[in-house]
Amino acid sequence: MALFSRLVAKIRGSAPGDWDELERSLIEADLGRKNAADLIALAKSTRSESAESALQSTLSSWLWSGERSNLLDKSGVVLIVGVNGTGKTTSVAKLGNYLVENRKKVLLAACDTFRAAAVDQLRTWGERIGIPVVTGGQDPASVAFDAAKKFTEESYDLLLVDTAGRLHTKSDLMDELGKIRRVVEKTAPITEVLLVLDATTGQNGLAQAQVFLEAVQVTGIILTKMDGSAKGGIALAIERELGIPIRFTAFGESVADFATFNPTEYISSLLS
Repeated sequence: MALFSRLVAKIRGSAPGDWDELERSLIEADLGRKNAADLIALAKSTRSESAESALQSTLSSWLWSGERSNLLDKSGVVLIVGVNGTGKTTSVAKLGNYLVENRKKVLLAACDTFRAAAVDQLRTWGERIGIPVVTGGQDPASVAFDAAKKFTEESYDLLLVDTAGRLHTKSDLMDELGKIRRVVEKTAPITEVLLVLDATTGQNGLAQAQVFLEAVQVTGIILTKMDGSAKGGIALAIERELGIPIRFTAFGESVADFATFNPTEYISSLLS
């Protein structure tokens, strides 16, 4: 039975098991211990006839209430950051394709110079979806500077900067991200800093988001790998605790497997 149905049934006294089991299920969905405990406490205090609306409205209230995105209404530079293995370079291509399909003039910067394969991958994606890609030497800040200059001189709408995946625990690598931001800002405005977050990431994702937020002022999340069994509950925890909104979701292998975040669908998936 779905987690939501089990909570409602438990309130109505018609489900077996105990509250501890339900709390464990919520934690396993990566909501985190505090959020799971808060939801159970609410359920226990709610009258049965209002249980469904109370639980739904509570989860909705935990999500960021401001404007989710609209890159389609903006211009400037978008830094794409995250740890290794989250699908960052592919997300850059998917976001670029989404923008081009909505008639934006887009430029990509291959600043993941630690991996030659990442540069080649982004170049291949660029050729496939018709977006020019700026590449260069081994210094990612230099590549970012050249891309920002091209962005300004040739009047692009948006520049997407693919940065190297890095562990949030490595202070020198996090400092390098800050350098990339400073170099770009000398030439062009930073519109967004998007953290690519794997939906299968557990509570460690909260620590990741906190460090990236401090290093480069993250403004939103691209939640990836939502096509599997992952619930992505960690993203809700990040929204509630850090105020960083989920802006986009990525799923599947196709470049078109990308969408703006839908809170209603997310909550439904989270509790299914």
